[in-house]
Amino acid sequence: MPPVLHVSPTAARLFLRRALGLDEPFPSVTAALAHHGYVQIDPINVCGRMHDLILRNRVRDYCEGGLMRHLHGETEPLPAARRTAFEHHLPSQNHVLVAFPLEAWPHLRAANLDRTRANSNWSGKLTARQRNLAIRIFAEIAARGPLSSDDIDDGQTDRHVWGISATLAKTTLQKLFFHGRLLIARRSGANRRYYDLPERVLPAATLAAPEPAPAESARWFAELKLRQRRLVPLKRDELHHIADLVQPVAVEGCPPLFCFRADAPLLTEIENQESKIENILPTHLLAPLDPLIYDRRVTSALWGFDYTWEVYTPAHKRTRGYYALPVLAGTELVGHVDPKADRERKKLVVVSRRLRRGHRVVPAVKSLATFLGLRS
Repeated sequence: MPPVLHVSPTAARLFLRRALGLDEPFPSVTAALAHHGYVQIDPINVCGRMHDLILRNRVRDYCEGGLMRHLHGETEPLPAARRTAFEHHLPSQNHVLVAFPLEAWPHLRAANLDRTRANSNWSGKLTARQRNLAIRIFAEIAARGPLSSDDIDDGQTDRHVWGISATLAKTTLQKLFFHGRLLIARRSGANRRYYDLPERVLPAATLAAPEPAPAESARWFAELKLRQRRLVPLKRDELHHIADLVQPVAVEGCPPLFCFRADAPLLTEIENQESKIENILPTHLLAPLDPLIYDRRVTSALWGFDYTWEVYTPAHKRTRGYYALPVLAGTELVGHVDPKADRERKKLVVVSRRLRRGHRVVPAVKSLATFLGLRS
């Protein structure tokens, strides 16, 4: 492994902006996915959905709903042969749904199989009732094409995760998706999923790819973490698998960090030119789960910004707001804006904001409103 590269906090921040695609947008969603490895999907729509808020800052001429159209097509599901990406869960975080490029599929198989044996109402093995219904579901999807839970007229309820009641069809479809036996073929709106057989969603070559050895997948997932965030702490076992790819980086006040060895020249270049770069950077409203701020420990240590996405925080405990967007200005995170889209009045309303003195956020708010087709 090469010697530790010592850089200033400012250079590290400039590097992250550049390496995460915030300064020069990618030409397409395909290019952004290839660079980042995945984009997190979330259905909540207060001022745009999470994945759209992430990609609007990174993809040239990106329009709302662009990721879903990229995944599934405009009105009819894309044929399997034309698909370049798909939806699935991160193996290490069952609650995180993402858009993956096709290369990910072979590395997900082991986790999908493990879930079929696990005890989990959310993603684990099928119950006896679910197994019986699954036989019918497969037959109906094979005959009728993509179906949602509403299309399976079963009339049975089931205990869902956290004890919430759901239809048996919904819990069964969800588990079959977690197991990789069904995949999302299209969506209606944000939340209505239509499932189909994998061979009608993924290209034949993707499904036929050999399953990687465990060590190969461990290396792929460790590399994926670095692709997603670009400058990160690594656990010992992660470092073991990609030691030949990484450059250790020391930044004052931060835990030990690593970047790709291939990115080290860019980091050195920025360190030498940071004063020339800092004054020409656009201001961004970041998505709550943007890769730049995803690691709260790094965000606090490097940016001096303690941020929590408060959508699941009880209202009386929130400090910023239900869907507050951090404001990135140059090399500083200078506060937040909590916007809400009033679709009926076609207006973007700022519920609250808190900014460091001397910073303006009006142009960034107007940009978000334009993206959403609203007035600010």
